[in-house]
Amino acid sequence: MTDVRVGVVDVVVIRIVGRAWRILTLQRGPHGRSDGSWETVHGRIEAGERPEVAARRELFEETGLRDERLYSITVNPFYLHQWGSVQLAVVFAAFVTDERITLGVEHKKFEWLTMAQAAKRLTWPREVEALAHIRKLLRSGSAGVVEDTLRVP
Repeated sequence: MTDVRVGVVDVVVIRIVGRAWRILTLQRGPHGRSDGSWETVHGRIEAGERPEVAARRELFEETGLRDERLYSITVNPFYLHQWGSVQLAVVFAAFVTDERITLGVEHKKFEWLTMAQAAKRLTWPREVEALAHIRKLLRSGSAGVVEDTLRVP
C-alpha cells in the first residue's frame, strides 16, 4: 500500500528590488541528492512540526534569512519510489529584505533571478507551477482580498 503524507515544504524566496521581484534559486551540491539541480528552499517537516514552522526553519537553515512576510500558496504532490510514498509539499512564499545568503551544506551556489529566469532554471516542474500560483495570488505584493487566508502570522 502506498502511503500519502504531508512531509515537506517548498519555500519560494522573494526579494523586491525597486518594483521588480527577484526569486532565490539554489543549486544543490555533492553532499546530498541531485547534485547540480536547481531548486527553491526545500526540506522535511519534522515530527510534530507545523508546515509554516518548518518553512521558516528551512529558510533559515538553507539561506540564513528570516522572512518579513510568509504566505501559504498551494500543496504539490510527488512520488518517492524509494519509500513507496506520495509526499505532499506545502508551498510557501517568503518575502525577505536581506539579500545576503549563507548557504547550508546542501547547496553550492545561489542566484537571484527574475520570475521568468527562475521558471527556466528550476529543475522540478512543481516549483515552476508554484511560481504561477504566486504570480496570480500575490501579484500586487500582497494577497489582497485573501490576505487574511494566505498570510501566515
